[in-house]
This record gives sequence, C-alpha cells and structure tokens, in this order.
Amino acid sequence: MPVTLGSDRLLASSLLDGCRVGVVCNPASVDGRFRHVVDRLAAHPRSTLAAIFGPQHGFRSNLQDNMVETAHTTDHQREIPVYSLYSETREPTSEMLKDIDLLVVDLQDVGARIYTFVHTMANCLRAARRHGVRVVVCDRPNPIGGDAVEGPVLERGYDSFVGQFPIPMRHGMTMAELAGLFNAHFGIAADLAVVPMEGWTRATHYDETGLPWVMPSPNMPTLDTAIVYPGSVLFEGTTLSEGRGTTRPFEILGAPWIDGEWFAGLMNAISLPGAYFRPVFFEPTFQKHAKVTCGGCQIHVTDRRAFRPVLTGVTLLTEFRRADPDRFGWRPPPYEYEHDRLPIDILAGSDKLRTQVEAGMEGPAIAKTWERDEAEFRRLREAYLLY
Repeated sequence: MPVTLGSDRLLASSLLDGCRVGVVCNPASVDGRFRHVVDRLAAHPRSTLAAIFGPQHGFRSNLQDNMVETAHTTDHQREIPVYSLYSETREPTSEMLKDIDLLVVDLQDVGARIYTFVHTMANCLRAARRHGVRVVVCDRPNPIGGDAVEGPVLERGYDSFVGQFPIPMRHGMTMAELAGLFNAHFGIAADLAVVPMEGWTRATHYDETGLPWVMPSPNMPTLDTAIVYPGSVLFEGTTLSEGRGTTRPFEILGAPWIDGEWFAGLMNAISLPGAYFRPVFFEPTFQKHAKVTCGGCQIHVTDRRAFRPVLTGVTLLTEFRRADPDRFGWRPPPYEYEHDRLPIDILAGSDKLRTQVEAGMEGPAIAKTWERDEAEFRRLREAYLLY
C-alpha cells in the first residue's frame, strides 16, 4: 500500500482555510508525484502563502558544505520572503511571523538525533508559542524505519543545535511523533496540530513506501547513506574523513595513514551484524584531507534488520584509533555554534563515548552501557507513537 503523506492530508483538509501560511521546507518537501509543498500551498484556493522558511543548507539546499549559513532572500516567482533558519537566527523572529496565522512544517528527517531539521522544528514550536501562531507538522516516513532505538542518550549540559533533548542517537520516531514528544513531554507547549501519514508502518524503510527519494540535504544522497548515518556521523568529531567530498559521504570513512585493505579485513573479522566492510582508497574533493589519498572502508549494509548503525560507527571509531593512536585525533571546536566543547562530545551527547574510546573499550562493550537508557526511552516514546 503506497504511503499517503501528511502534506497530502493537510491539503485535503480544512486546516488551511482562511489562513496566512508560512511553510518550513526544502527540496525534499515533495509528494509522491514530485509536487512541491510550496507550489501546492501557493495554489490552495482558501489560504494565502505568506512566507517560506529554509532549514540548514537553505530552502533550495544549494549550499553543499555543512555549517555554512544561508541568507534571507525573496522568492521572486511568488513575491514572498524566504527566511533562513540557519543564519544569524535559528528560530523565527516576531518580524518573520507577523503576517502568519499558521506555520506548516514539512521536512524530511533521517532518523538521527543530530540531524538539525528536528531541532529547527523545535525552535519553530518555541517561537510560535511566544507569538501566538499555530503550528502544523506534516508527517513523513522515518526513512530507516521506526522500530529500532539505539545509541547513547544526550545528557543535560551537552545541549546544542544538534541535540536539544535527552533522546538516543537513533530515536526510531517520525517528525510528527517527535513534535508531540518535544511539545508535551519536554514542555514547549505550542499550539500544535500534527497530520499523520496513512499506510506507513514502523518496520517500513523509505524504499518500501512508493515515494520518491529526494536528497533531504546535499550530503544525504541515498537511503544507504541514511541507514549508516546515525553511527558514521560521529566521524565529524574526528580528524578522519567521514567521506564528505566524495559521492558516498558517511558510507566511506578513512584517513591518509590507513591501509584500506588491512583495515577492512580487520573490521570484517569482528563480524558486526548486517555489515560488510569493503576496502577503499579515495581522495576527498573538499573538507578534511581534500586532494589527499585516504585509505579506509565503505560500509555495505547486508541486512537492514540486523544492522546496528551506532554500534558499527562506534566500533569503527575504536578500531581506527587502535590502528594508529598517535595520528587519530578528535576534531577541535568550533562545531555547530558550540565554541568550547569538543565536537565529538556534542555529537555523542556527553563526554562518555570519548572517554570510553580513549580508555580502549571495544565497540560492543561500549554499546552495553547504552542499554538501560535505550529501554527507558522506548517506554517514554510509547505515548507519542502514531503508528
């Protein structure tokens, strides 16, 4: 059964009637026939599209690199403002919201705590509460499924734009489910309505939905990327390449001092579930080690149900460090507007993972330390699941 998106159901409802509408979206905000939500809202006969808001990488996703702000502009085709929520502000201001009655959020998440779109949504809820604007979140699939929860839970004191709430790295929730959790359990208390999907189940991966895959962000080219991302994104907190500047970011990992054939053999000998590590040699075109040949591996997921992305990412961290402790390093600040704390601590949600890796713990042993928090989060999220 094909999945019917929340945006389809919103446009078929009366929720928009008589409203001046703002929409938070990007190029992935399309329906099953590639119609963009901006075009559909602009054509809606009983409402007025008043403003567009873009998340990180911009409304058009035209900025490939991460941590590069986008400017406010004007959509000249529709003659309405386009506001950047990854600029001097990451939250809509009163000026941006003054001509809006209803703020629609239609963003495609990828299922990882550190993906900034969920935090842009939370910031919109806070701003809307202050300024008396109603928010409607149109639900979309969690592309890597909604049944698995994995990884360390963020600890208070390590809050940032890539982690505002104590949830695991892989949360197993959809955007609308997270909106309910943030708004009620974590106390944002905005005037919120969510529009669920029809036909999606928790075990469904994106390529089983019948919907087209449009890159949610420039370095999320495929569903394969999204599946490994909750673990391999941790490499952003190291001096190794996470594959940015290649055609397979987050799937390809390595460094100039690594022999890819040797390292892939080492990883395959560990027998992590659902994964095969193929040796690679690659030259990033930008970011870390640009124009320098690196050795490492590509993660190939052989069994999605068995694969554990966070365990895999952490095990890769431990083994890359063990391969050459002197040249393995943690990336220094700043990172995502944080100037004092190490990026790896921001990503992991505390300093525990870093200290565990430095102490020589192996990946499976580290993963054991998350189990209690994972179980507690599974119980917490039950009240907010829609499917």
